[in-house]
Amino acid sequence: MTDTKKDILVLGIESSCDETAAAVVKNGREVLSNVISSQIALHTQFGGVVPELASRKHIEKIDQVITEALAQAGVTLEQIDVIGVTSGPGLVGALLVGVAEGKALAWAARKPLVGVHHIEGHVCANFIAHPDLEPPFLCLIVSGGHTHLVRMKDYGEFEIIGRARDDAAGEAFDKVARSIGLGYPGGPKVDRAARDGDPHAYEFPRADVEGAPYDFSFSGVKSAVLNELNRLRMQGEEPVTADVAASFQKAVVDVLVDKTMAAARDLGEKKVALAGGVAANSALRAAMQEACDRTGVTCYYPPLILCTDNAAMIASAGYYEWCKGRTSGWDLNAIPNLALGKKVGETGGRKQG
Repeated sequence: MTDTKKDILVLGIESSCDETAAAVVKNGREVLSNVISSQIALHTQFGGVVPELASRKHIEKIDQVITEALAQAGVTLEQIDVIGVTSGPGLVGALLVGVAEGKALAWAARKPLVGVHHIEGHVCANFIAHPDLEPPFLCLIVSGGHTHLVRMKDYGEFEIIGRARDDAAGEAFDKVARSIGLGYPGGPKVDRAARDGDPHAYEFPRADVEGAPYDFSFSGVKSAVLNELNRLRMQGEEPVTADVAASFQKAVVDVLVDKTMAAARDLGEKKVALAGGVAANSALRAAMQEACDRTGVTCYYPPLILCTDNAAMIASAGYYEWCKGRTSGWDLNAIPNLALGKKVGETGGRKQG
């Protein structure tokens, strides 16, 4: 890694979905500012994110959030050392707004540019929350578009242990939330409804993937919920929303925790972290903490504000990529399906410009 005794300030920019965000982070761990402009109110009326509207809103807001992030941090663009921007995965139009902004600022201010993998950013949120955390460790990444079980071997170095074969956990939460009338965004609403429900009211399936013990499949539990709702309504019965939410949530959480702890046991890992939007789920956090305490594993998870999309996590990931000597060229582009572990727009040591 780059040997430097100077404090490094990274301006992070995030626009992969429906949050326009900018942050200033010092040395990858100390947040000086973290500004987020959410589009939830805009997309709620449509029951989900509308990509074209998201892109337009990013264009409207991105200069504002960057200006505010710099002001809150008490620094100027000239004092920034590195600019990190999410370049994938995500909605291509939304990503393009952030990438174009990051490239323009880096060019104008003559700063190094680092394209950041969005999922790597989620993992790095744990470095902000836990200054003592260092690789290697096992991380469960759960969000609307991704469910990954990865081993972070070193900063910026990942080994994928397991992944979703169909619906991501967050996607299943959103679909079930719509089916029981909770609406968008589904994850937080299912979590709240489940607190008043009986998690044993319905027995929904826990899926295993043959030959891949750490992989996930959530399409089956989603379909089981929909089938149960149809069965009840055909019989003239009204399902108890809280009970359905609690039973579904328990089925998903059981699988996430069981597979993570099995991987930790089999690989000999003593540190387990949570990351991603679904890491804000109260039942998942409690169950993972309990399982870790029971087996002598240390459990880490970020505060709620760093679980959902934000730019502080992007700045943190950008810092560690920069420390590895990885910067991006001016041909950096948005890659909506970027795989974890693939370095985005890396120059291979060449200077920019």
